[in-house]
Amino acid sequence: MKEIGGYFGLEDLIHQEFYSDLLALNSGSNALLYLLKARQIKKIHIPYYLCDCISILLDKQGYEYEYYYVDSQFQPIFDKQLAQDEYLYVVNLYGQITEEKTRALKARYNQLILDHSQAFFQKPIEGIDTIYSCRKFFGVPDGAYLATDAVLSEKIEQDVSKDRMVHVLGRAEGKASDYYADFIAINDNLSVVPLRTMSKLTSNLMGAVDYERARQIRNENYAYLSEQFAAENPLLLTVPDGAFAYPLLVEDGPAIRKRLVQENIYIPLLWPNVLVDCPKTSIEYQYAANILPLPCDQRYTIEDMSYLVNALKSQLVYKE
Repeated sequence: MKEIGGYFGLEDLIHQEFYSDLLALNSGSNALLYLLKARQIKKIHIPYYLCDCISILLDKQGYEYEYYYVDSQFQPIFDKQLAQDEYLYVVNLYGQITEEKTRALKARYNQLILDHSQAFFQKPIEGIDTIYSCRKFFGVPDGAYLATDAVLSEKIEQDVSKDRMVHVLGRAEGKASDYYADFIAINDNLSVVPLRTMSKLTSNLMGAVDYERARQIRNENYAYLSEQFAAENPLLLTVPDGAFAYPLLVEDGPAIRKRLVQENIYIPLLWPNVLVDCPKTSIEYQYAANILPLPCDQRYTIEDMSYLVNALKSQLVYKE
């Protein structure tokens, strides 16, 4: 029975989700799990340049997988013929896989799953299973969208997110550094959360985001960073719409990250497991260690970007 009276909870906000027509789930890795089950996939090919949450999921669920490498422009290096129950999992790193390249991949490898965790604003193409992450782009604790026509027969319960909000609410009114331990703990916990539909809380928050504002600010900030660094940046980049981050390839990424922390600038390492799994001579190792994914999202102004640029230019050595 519904409770009547008493104190108020969070209001029901406006409900204008960007992907209201897609399947709403509780995490990107669980969106992949949905596809593995619904498509009855037996084996999947994944990139070395990838968060280990995917390999952990595959091991836990008992799926067979193989790794492949990517080239200097983040495109998959893969020339195998896929069996009927075998799929290619492609991550759209920094939004560098355009619609044209996506269609070419689909034509060559029909059994394709596209991960848009770093390309939220790039719309799905009909007939291509596509995964989107919410928390990579917005201040929410979890959540993912899945574009697919595959239907999973098993019943999926709805997730509950209230206990994952500590770092989100903490940063809204305090310092990110004060809640970093909470962020790490919650992030680790998400890798073992069962497949669920998106929580009411996350759906409520995602429905109230000003998506056009977020997209526009990301584009403006990305353009500014590109103007400042393009001449020195060895990466040949396609400009994405509503960018995840501006990838800057430098000579000594780990040391620069440490120095920037002293100026309250936090640049993540995507992903630490790659430094263990790949040889130092590989593109994957060099990119993981030395690409600085510079934040350019809707939290920041051009003035913030200018501060970031000045802090970086005083110490950068660029990768040849």
